[in-house]
Amino acid sequence: MTAIVEIKAVHKRFDVPGPWPWSPRREVHAVRGVDLVVAPGEVVALVGQSGSGKTTLSRMVLGLESPTSGEIWIEGRRWDNLGEAERQARRVNYQYIPQDAMSALDPQQTVLEAIVETLTVLAGRSPEAARTQAETMLARLGLAHRHAALPRELSGGEQRRVTLARVLALSPRLVVADEPTSGLDPDRRAAVLEDLVGNLPEGAGCILVTHDLDAAVDYCHRAVVMLEGEVIEVVDLRHQEATHPYTKSLLDPWHETRSSP
Repeated sequence: MTAIVEIKAVHKRFDVPGPWPWSPRREVHAVRGVDLVVAPGEVVALVGQSGSGKTTLSRMVLGLESPTSGEIWIEGRRWDNLGEAERQARRVNYQYIPQDAMSALDPQQTVLEAIVETLTVLAGRSPEAARTQAETMLARLGLAHRHAALPRELSGGEQRRVTLARVLALSPRLVVADEPTSGLDPDRRAAVLEDLVGNLPEGAGCILVTHDLDAAVDYCHRAVVMLEGEVIEVVDLRHQEATHPYTKSLLDPWHETRSSP
């Protein structure tokens, strides 16, 4: 079975300017030798604190950043070395859910208009077919009564579900969700993740970028834990317990305190 995503020994280095014009530039290793496979139908959490490299890695998967070295394959085809013109025809199948839902939505578009535009522009649907499909997806996500609402009239959870609807209506093969529940209270976080995972197309892969390992436990198959650009542990969330102290601290911030004499 062909993997949805296969990452092979990927590194990413950035040259960062110093604090002053005369300061020497320094090299930052954002991602260090990462290997990762996402199987069809699998939801993988990419977990770590800010600066751990998880967002950089997810952007490389989507082709928004290029690796310094290593390879990225999507559905059996090398992806990282393609030109943008070659990628463009396939991007409709590989979709991104942003962290900041409000800034991702056009403030002048209603909920229904946003989904219809996505389907007509990216998927080539006719306006009539796009409207029918948009209405169906919005109903599945509990937004049937919000068709005419503008983004500023929506709650934070509703804004997140609109960004989910735009992506899921395209029936993508891969979804990369970058902290899609950031800033929401626990109940709304759970609802958004349930809507995301529960409405993925059959056989699609999903990478959930998050610092919240507790959420990953409930909705993901595996957690790939990153620290300082490296993968320090991969946990099968259905069958394994975390063993690395850092992973344990993400699951239980008081673990070390309680373990100390």
